[in-house]
Amino acid sequence: PKQSRDPRAETPKHPLPQPPGFAAMTGKTAAPATEPAPATPKKEPVPTPKEEPAPAPAAEEPPAPEHPPAAEQPTVPTDKPAPVPTAEVTPAPEEGPLAPSAEPQAPAPEPKPEKPKAEPPSSPLSLAVEEVSENSVTLTWKAPEQTGHSGLDGYMVEICKDGSTGWTAANKEPFLSTRYTIQDLSSGDKIHVRVKALSASGASVPATLEQPVLIREILQLPRIRMPRHLRQTYVRHVGDAVNMMIPFQGKPQPEVIWTKGNQPLDTSRINIHNTQKDTIFYIREAQRSDSGKYELTVRINGAEDKATLDIRVIEPPGPPQNLKLVDVWGFNVALEWIPPVDNGNSEIKGYVVQKSDKKSGKWFTALERCTRTSCTISDLIIGNTYSFRVFAENACGLSEKAAVTSGVAHIKKTKTAYQPEKIPQRDMMEPPKFTQPLTDRTTTRGYSTHLFCCVRGFPQPKIIWMKNQMEIREDPKYIAMIEQGVCSLEIRKPSPFDGGIYTCKAVNPLGEASVDCKLDVKGKI
Repeated sequence: PKQSRDPRAETPKHPLPQPPGFAAMTGKTAAPATEPAPATPKKEPVPTPKEEPAPAPAAEEPPAPEHPPAAEQPTVPTDKPAPVPTAEVTPAPEEGPLAPSAEPQAPAPEPKPEKPKAEPPSSPLSLAVEEVSENSVTLTWKAPEQTGHSGLDGYMVEICKDGSTGWTAANKEPFLSTRYTIQDLSSGDKIHVRVKALSASGASVPATLEQPVLIREILQLPRIRMPRHLRQTYVRHVGDAVNMMIPFQGKPQPEVIWTKGNQPLDTSRINIHNTQKDTIFYIREAQRSDSGKYELTVRINGAEDKATLDIRVIEPPGPPQNLKLVDVWGFNVALEWIPPVDNGNSEIKGYVVQKSDKKSGKWFTALERCTRTSCTISDLIIGNTYSFRVFAENACGLSEKAAVTSGVAHIKKTKTAYQPEKIPQRDMMEPPKFTQPLTDRTTTRGYSTHLFCCVRGFPQPKIIWMKNQMEIREDPKYIAMIEQGVCSLEIRKPSPFDGGIYTCKAVNPLGEASVDCKLDVKGKI
């Protein structure tokens, strides 16, 4: 009875500080105090800063250890002191106005959910079987085009037996390699395989093999050995036979599949013959409709090899269209046309232009392989009338028909009259003028000598020679000459008597001029 009264008698003495001190000193009585605490978990930190002075009364609680019987009997105090903390906790709402001050700040982190959701990566590419054995399959693929911002965490390989719908993971954890071998498979089973790309944002759409894989050993993987001349476009003419043999390898015997545009071949026109080592593609008479890309697939239990064969069947093109005679001038003709409607399933290499004159009626090539759709024909004969035609040419040859001009070109004769150039007449009349005068000379008796001077004038002036102002007439001792305006006087074997002043005078209707010189004749020593 005293033990039950002691806590009640002590609680009125210390209504506020005792419960926290009591809970700190006795671990067992603290348990019931924590039970009502979850009702106000957020309000407990609020009064704690204000109850900091609580340690002071803790020093006043030495009598608390004097009552060990309260701790020794947890059943009695746990039932009765329970209402005591509740009574003490209830005043906490009075100090609660401080808590709402913190609650309005809670909406601040609300913008965080507005982050856009990351998209998962795209599917892996080019999933294929690399090798098959009696109990395993080796797969290869390429990384997806889109991996997301966080990047790839790895790949997950899943398998499903043929006829079942349940997919099971072949690998326990994601891996980053693009090659994986599935082990511990049963020989003879057919399995479907798919691969997923994984990232932090999720898994991609799986990449799945088109055909199930038969688990059995492949001694030799299928491989097509395409001949070199078939690696390029194979060109044949309409009506020619198409006969191609394409070797391949693979063990056991591979399955050979031919398609065109993902559709089976028309066996009424195309014959396929397969052997253990090659396949033969044969068309008896090729038509333009046989042109296109053919796909050859050699497959063994999901492992396969593919090759594409491009066949083009060509024929001569149609004739050019709308040939026009654009212009005719002098010896030249201008032509113009447009390309043919049908190019014969081959590129037009050029055009051949021919001409024909009306007199002979024969066609002659004027231009060979003209690459444009217009041209000029030159060096035509005056007076002839010409017609023109144009052939189109491709890899198969010239077009069977030609485009012919509707009109003809007549090269007219042009009359030309010679008109001499009119040269303006110039007045060449000029009075005599000496350009080189006479010079004084000294000579020896008995030795002939010459006197020279130059004169010009039009009409040509008359030259008169004088000695001492006396005109020299027909005297055999003197010889006077004039050539190209150069005047000369030869004195043959002069004597001292022949010395004196010699004068050359030039006279024409416009005037006269004269020059003179002195001649000395010395005797012999």
